[in-house]
Amino acid sequence: MAKIWVADDDASIRTILEEVLSESFDVSVFADGEVLLESLSTSIPDAIITDIKMPNSSGYDVLAHINNNFPDLPVIVMTAFTDMQAAIDSYGAGAFEYLPKPFDLEDVLSVLNKAVSKSDALPNKKVSKTDIIGSAASMQMVFRSIGKLSHTNATVMILGESGTGKELVANSLHKNSPRSDMPFIALNMADIPKELIESELFGHEKGAFTGAVEKRVGRFEQANGGTLFLDEIGDMPLDTQTRLLRVLSNKEFYRVGGDSPVKVDVRILAATHQSLETLVAEGKFREDLFYRLNVIKINIPPLRDRVTDIPELANFFLKKHSASMNEAQKNLSDAALEKLSTYSWPGNVRELENICYWLTLMAPSQVIAAEDLPNELLGNNFNRQSSSQKHWRESFEEWLHTLKSEYSGSINDVVNNNINKLVIDFALKNSGGKKQDAAKLLGISRNTLAQKLKELG
Repeated sequence: MAKIWVADDDASIRTILEEVLSESFDVSVFADGEVLLESLSTSIPDAIITDIKMPNSSGYDVLAHINNNFPDLPVIVMTAFTDMQAAIDSYGAGAFEYLPKPFDLEDVLSVLNKAVSKSDALPNKKVSKTDIIGSAASMQMVFRSIGKLSHTNATVMILGESGTGKELVANSLHKNSPRSDMPFIALNMADIPKELIESELFGHEKGAFTGAVEKRVGRFEQANGGTLFLDEIGDMPLDTQTRLLRVLSNKEFYRVGGDSPVKVDVRILAATHQSLETLVAEGKFREDLFYRLNVIKINIPPLRDRVTDIPELANFFLKKHSASMNEAQKNLSDAALEKLSTYSWPGNVRELENICYWLTLMAPSQVIAAEDLPNELLGNNFNRQSSSQKHWRESFEEWLHTLKSEYSGSINDVVNNNINKLVIDFALKNSGGKKQDAAKLLGISRNTLAQKLKELG
């Protein structure tokens, strides 16, 4: 029977693990890491489970000692102090697996069985710090994934709504990879006119097209040896998808207008808020490219599914923006935090940051009251001029009926134009007319906003 050692200063955790694991393993428990390390002089277990925060010798001390003296002995780390850095530090120090508390006992058994069979062991690697904030349970899978991928060059697909922090995750994957000393190049497919995407990615030769007055190095060459992050990959045109697939297969490409192949070694990280499976079914995304990119997925939860992180995130953003403005930091009252926690956050973490920036500028006092929040958080933004105070969907449906009676043809263009004008007008008003800030609030580039303003008159 395999021998398992458990180190935790919490007696209840030791008792539960000893009772459950004893059915399958020979289990010994220790109240701290120091006693466990002393016991290694007389016996070697098949696997160790250790808490991180313990008196005397911590879980990191246990990891360091075992890494130096028993490198083949798998160590499973568990902690209630769950953040991304804990996961990365654990894997970086040589942990076999990382389990955030509270954990599922079935997960513990599954991980132990893998550990005992010595499968899927992780090598050691130094890792860097990260700026991603989150202690909610829904963020733990994100942290664990980044930690487990920290030693690899694997292609990763990052899935999440706009504003959830997909580029932050991509940057962390790069910083904690073997390519960390090489370039990290990010490119958003939705921000580039379709006719310029291939030149942006692959570069062009002088005279390749009108306006190409000199040779240009594309993003693939800029990222050579490092990582290329392709955000909103679902917006990439089909012909560009074909060229990308060839680069992934052959590790070479031709600049636009060129006749000499360019060799590159680039790790690809991709992201999208769309369903690529749906795009494949609709013929808008190549199936072979989908399977090439969709090797490993990381799903980033929307902010509405991790509301317990809002106080920490808001405090971070308020501190950040007050420092940039050389102002004293403002703090949220309990009532204001309650409003933030009940809002739906369609713009996710990016929207929260924008609101914290607005509050740093506009809130009248150091303690932010609920009534200091923007109208959209107070629940009176859409229907504030409606005497009936009906739900916005009912008001919207009434408007559609009015349009139907006024227009004999399709009302879709009328609806889209009016809504686009309303949203853009809102963004401009909330940014004081600054187009750069308005574009940031809308989650688009300044050039795209300028184009929409022109189109909408």
